[in-house]
Amino acid sequence: MSCQPKHDLPLTINLHENWQFKAVTGSIWQSATVPGNVHSDLLENRLIEHPFIGANEDSLQWISETDWEYKTSFSVDKEMLNKKHIELNFEGLDTYASFFLNDSLILETDNAFREFSVDVKSILKAENELRILFEHTSIFEEKEKTKLGYQLPEGNRIFTRKAQFQYGWDWGPKLNTSGIWRPVTLSAWNDFKIKDIYIRPYSLTEEKADLAVNLTLRDSLEATLDYDIYINNKLHTTYENIGFHKTPDFNVTIKNPKRWWPHNLGEPYLYDIKVVVRDGKKILDSISVKKGLRTIELITEKDSNGESFYFKVNDVPVYAKGANYIPQNSLQNKVTDAHYEKLLKDVVDANMNMLRVWGGGIYENDIFYDLCDEKGILIWQDFMFACAMYPGDEDFFNNVKQEAVQNVKRLRNHASIALWCGNNENSEGWHRWGWQANRSDAEKDEIWKNYELVFKELLPTVIKTTTDTPYWESSPRYGRGNPKYKTEGDAHDWWIWHDGYPFEHLEQNVPRFMSEFGFQSFPSYETIRYINQSDSIDISSEGFKNHQKHSRGFELIDEYMKRDFPVPDNAEDYMYVSQLLQAYGITKGIEAHRRAKPRNMGTLYWQLNDCWPAVSWSSIDYFGNWKALHYQAKKSFKNVLVSNEYYRSRGILNTTIINDQLTAVSDTLTIKIMDFDGREMYKSKRFITVNNDFNERVDIKLLELEIVNSQSRMVVTTFGSNTNYFYFESPKHLLLKQQPIEKEITKSKNGFIIKISSKTLQKNVFLFTKVKGHFSDNYFDLLPNTEVEIEFETEANTLDDLKIKTLNDLL
Repeated sequence: MSCQPKHDLPLTINLHENWQFKAVTGSIWQSATVPGNVHSDLLENRLIEHPFIGANEDSLQWISETDWEYKTSFSVDKEMLNKKHIELNFEGLDTYASFFLNDSLILETDNAFREFSVDVKSILKAENELRILFEHTSIFEEKEKTKLGYQLPEGNRIFTRKAQFQYGWDWGPKLNTSGIWRPVTLSAWNDFKIKDIYIRPYSLTEEKADLAVNLTLRDSLEATLDYDIYINNKLHTTYENIGFHKTPDFNVTIKNPKRWWPHNLGEPYLYDIKVVVRDGKKILDSISVKKGLRTIELITEKDSNGESFYFKVNDVPVYAKGANYIPQNSLQNKVTDAHYEKLLKDVVDANMNMLRVWGGGIYENDIFYDLCDEKGILIWQDFMFACAMYPGDEDFFNNVKQEAVQNVKRLRNHASIALWCGNNENSEGWHRWGWQANRSDAEKDEIWKNYELVFKELLPTVIKTTTDTPYWESSPRYGRGNPKYKTEGDAHDWWIWHDGYPFEHLEQNVPRFMSEFGFQSFPSYETIRYINQSDSIDISSEGFKNHQKHSRGFELIDEYMKRDFPVPDNAEDYMYVSQLLQAYGITKGIEAHRRAKPRNMGTLYWQLNDCWPAVSWSSIDYFGNWKALHYQAKKSFKNVLVSNEYYRSRGILNTTIINDQLTAVSDTLTIKIMDFDGREMYKSKRFITVNNDFNERVDIKLLELEIVNSQSRMVVTTFGSNTNYFYFESPKHLLLKQQPIEKEITKSKNGFIIKISSKTLQKNVFLFTKVKGHFSDNYFDLLPNTEVEIEFETEANTLDDLKIKTLNDLL
């Protein structure tokens, strides 16, 4: 009978307990939360007011100029102490920190995006104290700035590898925090430990998937080992007697594989793949990964329009629909698993299939990408560089190299990762924003050379040698001042908003792939009340104004509102109309982009979410409330879309049917022109087949009789279950009528069912209540003599304060 133990597994414990913190110059230790940050810890100990309320942010800037100290004590049992190797692992430290274990300096860090590991075998005892000193960033930034000898755009943030938005942005606060922002663990093992696994499909067909399974090991065993590979909890293959000190690279074949698809095209199927390593019968370690099998390509080919830009998944061109994503909270530890689940569910519910993780935030937590894999959401992943030029000295270069390698390796098994992009708007800024002014040729050459070292050499090399995901140098490829922005690469169109161009500009200037465009709106009543800490809706308080971070934000909203909508004189109505305005403009762009398929193959608006309560470009506010834009985008992003245009000078009504499904769709297209009381002036029907590679267009020459009194006419177009409402005039010119809305509320399993109807068109029906919940639809148009049923999902048992607002009330 063998006495060999069944296991010799590595041990790992979290070091998240007993933490305390204080200012270095202070004497009183306070309790701290790890993972966390100093702002959250000060808040939890009631040492500061909440930075998200009113103008509190302004009085908290001293925190970023203070050095902070954290400490904890922890015990280690004999089993762990007796292991041959013991490492202390830090998954995220923000940012300049010195670490002392039992009074020995063990580590100094300078990058919030990197993981750090330290061998502590010789220092560790049964009882231990870990102390961390965080120095404020400006000390190091000023030192690097002085060494450089010239000023780089944009400010000192460029010298510190941490979330750039913490230094303040035009949608977020200046809360440059510090702390232990990701887990701290202690790991111990004897002779063998799996460090990493990479699973790469190198051949994928309907009949089989050939996978390369590569393991990175910590191995000091002088023995041959056995590797068991399990797929979906069943033993698939065993590789026996693999030589020691080798990096195992196994080939695994799955017959008749299920592919991973973006959710709007198919099932995002994930395989459970597990590797167990044995020395005879003794298990040494194991590792598991959920893997979606798919191919991904970025297609950039010269064509008659310039150069294409689109993604192919499983050899199928995919039209990308979605938004830009920023961190969900300026205090990252406040983002829970439930927040990730809800937000990404909202993404799927709005028929989005892609998010762009913007380069001024963070490489997101693993759960974000896990959920995107599960839900079938493609991810455009920026490296963390945004709107600036960065240094190129050897220390900075090597720091960035380690950051890139670690994060690409961490994320490369995720089927959702569709693209790695070098930076956000750095190239456009250099070529278009005046950054080259008043510089010598030598200085300009050095700055651009440093740009090329990182974004044209380092990062593409990391991608090429580490993963099979495509790389794109900079977003956008060309700034909007370059005419090529419409014919090549991806585009950011900020003629809208920043330059005040009318929304119609989006219909007339469609690029190959729109990766940014947007417009601001006010947040929900709930958010406004929170900012002001008042039950009244006040958008003129100084505290509320602090939550508008764009210097011309209020002015631009007002300017655009005057063009197309009535301008209310009270705050409650003004919030409502601001959201209608945002939805009106951005969905104009979305539908123009989709009508241009396949020349245009993607539309991602700015932005999905907020990092604090704010007036911003988001379609979902800080508290998770859908704005009008998110409701309207859900309709504009449907796989099958009916979209109308009216060419006034020619009297032509164009109807375009767009099909993003994998197969053709056939149905009856019905086009009606009616007045706001439901009387029909025109009706036509025809049976149409729409393929998925080209749109189907129908042009109708309208007679004057059919569009006379266009201010009280609308087009109702249906194709199967898909409906579009189109108006010949802008909202402020519509002759809407004042008529009551009938409503009936009944209790349901998940909340309430609300049935509403009216004898006339009710434009942009807005349902609202102080009860926390979610309406299945909102800000919608209610046709005359038609009953609509809305679900209100809530945990509340009563709904006594439901109110309804429409644009009819304001005209």
